[in-house]
Amino acid sequence: MNDYNTAELNSAHLVKVLICYLLERLKQPVTEGQLYEIAVESGVVNYFYYTEALEGLLENRSLTRTERNGEIFIVPTEKGRFGADYFNDTVPLYFRKEILKAALYYFARLERESSADISITETDNGCEVNCTVGDANYDLMRVSLYAPDSEQAELIKEKIMLDPAEFYRRVLGYALENKEEHIEVDMD
Repeated sequence: MNDYNTAELNSAHLVKVLICYLLERLKQPVTEGQLYEIAVESGVVNYFYYTEALEGLLENRSLTRTERNGEIFIVPTEKGRFGADYFNDTVPLYFRKEILKAALYYFARLERESSADISITETDNGCEVNCTVGDANYDLMRVSLYAPDSEQAELIKEKIMLDPAEFYRRVLGYALENKEEHIEVDMD
């Protein structure tokens, strides 16, 4: 029985099929740097096989580089799309799922990072974590939080970046639910 946790793709051919499979399934432009992060930095594909596979796919015209809005993207050609469909079963399902999952996490992270801008400024008494959460057209919230040191400031930043939209919803929810303190006076 195969142990998929320790399995690896052990040929450039399988990596070629996997790259074409990924690009065909994503249906969105991917830069060479993004493809590298998704495939190699996620740990799904070995660097050496990735490099050999990408060079081979570009050489045999299964993939091509194309420019859009000043950026260079890697896109499958008809030959690459055919290869992805015809040969995808040669790559174990585990790896196909893993690379798609890595791509989804990668693009979700890009989306989160684009919706929040966080900076840390050291002060005499600690650090100030300045956070702006917005959408494409408008800043929804700007907040500055105190942290006693840079380590805690980084932790605050990391936690906000996990889900900036949820951070905004929670702050807004608290603000809308906040009530004036009720004081009872006993006049006995």
